[in-house]
Amino acid sequence: MATDELAADGLVTIKSSFGPEDTMKRLETEVKAKGLTVFAHIDHAAGAAAVGLPLRPTDLIIFGNAKGGTPLMQQVQTTGIDLPLKALVWQDEQGATWLSYNDPAYLARRHSAGEPAKPAVAALSGALHAIATKATAP
Repeated sequence: MATDELAADGLVTIKSSFGPEDTMKRLETEVKAKGLTVFAHIDHAAGAAAVGLPLRPTDLIIFGNAKGGTPLMQQVQTTGIDLPLKALVWQDEQGATWLSYNDPAYLARRHSAGEPAKPAVAALSGALHAIATKATAP
C-alpha cells in the first residue's frame, strides 16, 4: 500500500493531489465514465452551514449499477444496506484532501457472502480502485 493510502476496518482512504471540489468533480466524472449511475450527492458541509455549524469540506457521492451490486445481494440480501457504493471526499485539519470508500471485500465479509460472491467483489474492488486513483492522482 502506498504511503498516501490508509486502510482501517474496511475503509480505504487515498490522499488526493487536488482540492475537495476538484477531487469530487474528477470522481463524479470517473464514476460516469465507468457507466455507473450517480444516485445522490450529499454535501455535508453545506448541510452543516445551513444550520450554522462549521464543517470542513465533506462531500458524499452514492453510485453504482444493478449489474455490479445485485450478485452480492443475491448471495446475502443484507448487503443492500451497504449498497449502492459510496465515496466520501473530505478535507482534514491540515488542509489535505482525502477520498474514502468501503472496501467491497470487507462488505462481503461483513455480510458473510460466500465463494460465489468473489467475482463480483473482485470486479467492484478493481473498479473502485481505478475510479479512486484517477480521481486523486495527477
